[in-house]
Formats: sequence, C-alpha cells, structure tokens
Amino acid sequence: MREHGGNLDLAQQRFGGRAEHWIDLSTGINRLSYPVGEVSAHHWQALPSRAEIEVLHRAAHHAYRTSAPVVAMGGAQAAIQLLPQLAPSGRARILAPTYNEYAGVLSAAGWNVQAVGELDALAGADVAIVVNPNNPDGRCHLPKDLLALLPRVGRLVIDESFADTVPQLSLAPEAARPGLLILRSFGKFYGLAGLRLGFAIGNAADIEKLAAMSGPWPVSGAAISIGCRALRDDAWAETTSARLARDCVRLDGMAQSQGWRLVGGTPLFRLYETPDALAAQDKLAQSQIWSRVFAQKPGWLRLGLPGSESEWTRLAEVLAR
Repeated sequence: MREHGGNLDLAQQRFGGRAEHWIDLSTGINRLSYPVGEVSAHHWQALPSRAEIEVLHRAAHHAYRTSAPVVAMGGAQAAIQLLPQLAPSGRARILAPTYNEYAGVLSAAGWNVQAVGELDALAGADVAIVVNPNNPDGRCHLPKDLLALLPRVGRLVIDESFADTVPQLSLAPEAARPGLLILRSFGKFYGLAGLRLGFAIGNAADIEKLAAMSGPWPVSGAAISIGCRALRDDAWAETTSARLARDCVRLDGMAQSQGWRLVGGTPLFRLYETPDALAAQDKLAQSQIWSRVFAQKPGWLRLGLPGSESEWTRLAEVLAR
C-alpha cells in the first residue's frame, strides 16, 4: 500500500480513540461538505440507466465549463487505474513530487516511468502526467504553458482534482484536443469522497475507451443523484470557494505562530516546512488531530482545513500549548 493521507486507522492504532472523535486533516477533502439532501428510493434500488448517466455528464459539462466528451467514473482514482490501458506501454514522465499513484500504477503495467522536476522535461514522453494544482505543494501551471507542451508528448494527462477553486487554470474547455486528457475529482471540493465520483474529460476516442473499460454502471445511483444536484449548484460553489480562501489565511496564520514556513498548497490543503514534521504530527495526534507527513521530506507537514468552528478552536488550543 502506497503512502496516502486519510489513513485514520493508523492514527487510531498508534494513539487510540474512536474515529468520530478525530479531526482528520491528513487529506485535502472539504470538511464542510455539500448537503446531500434526499436521495430517492429509485436511486438506491435501480441500476443506473444510460439516460441518467448522461444527465450526470451534462452536469459535469456545466460545472467544468466544457463541451468535450466526458465519462463519469468511481473517483479520479478509477481513471488512473485504467490509464495504462489507453495505449501500449512506453515512456511515462511525471512532474514530481506529486500524487504517488501515477508512478505505481504505470510501473505495475510495464511502463518505463521517470520523475522529472520541470515542465519542459516531460517532452518526448509517450504519456506525460501533470497534477495542476499539484498535490502536495500546490504548484500551478498556466493553461498556455501546458498547451505548448501538448504537441511534444504522446498523451498529456492533467489531473485537476484540486482545480475547483481555481477554474481559470482548468484545461477542461480544451479537452477535446487529441492527446489531452483531464481528470476531475468530485469528492474533494464537495467534501464527499465516500461517494466515489470523478470524471475523465478528453477527445472522443479516449473517452470511448475509458467508458468501455468502466462497464455499463460505472457510478452508483446515489452518486448520480447527488452529483447532478451539486455540480449545478453554482451558488454553493462560489460561497464555498470564498470561505476556503479565507480559511487558508487563517490556517497560515496559525502555522506561522508555530514558526512553520508555508511551502505551498491549495484552498483545500496547506503544506508547511517544520523543524520536525513527525514531532508536529505526534503533538497534534495526542489531541486526536491527524495530519500528513512525508517519508522523503522529514520537515514537510500537510494540513487540510478544519471545518466547523469547534474544529478550528480545538486546533488553535493544541497549537497554543
């Protein structure tokens, strides 16, 4: 199992406590989630129809401001798992450091995987991977710079799992271009990771292949019902983006009081350089607040944003000790 946030079971093993008592800030998942409301019995009992899935696709077109072909999947991770099957194995280059599933999945499928540090170094790859904004450091790339790279690679995959709050960075409107594939996560911004919903957006040939590999029922009826409602709720998205921006400033101020330096981040998580990230993680965990550390970067501590005011108060009290 590769290292990820959200591993609250490990926190419980080490520090005790019941899951509901923990504040899990080890992920970039919005802790004030979209209100799911009522889900009809039909969406629980019946297999999703093709017509219902197409309604979800149209909602994704609305939210992501695109008319390119789209396919709903069980989270962006489901698309990552299928990515090696879109073409014969070859050279994969990944802009790193970043989400570690890409390297693992491609390597396991026989691809020659290379991590590179600069955008230009992706040129010549059969598949090039860019997470934009990046996880965990929030590094961003302008659409024009990514489009300039497109003719220099076989396929350019842009993971926009954290792009909901920065729509100006998204290449979803350009996704119909040959060789370009965009991945979107629903669960992070909408705070509903357990729903397992995401989308791949791209040219017709790639989307048809992904849809065929995903099978006739790639997402649940509940995901369709909630996803359609959320993706069309522009007012909620705008209000939430504004709140997250304010909360970033608030969290950065708390971190600064500890002497932690901001490395980067997005409106859903922040990455700090600390004197000792494991010690900081242990301090927080003693009060059942879980954070993310990185084996290769002993000073890095990543924190998601607290949700309720009581969570903010609890974090402030722990840091003040």
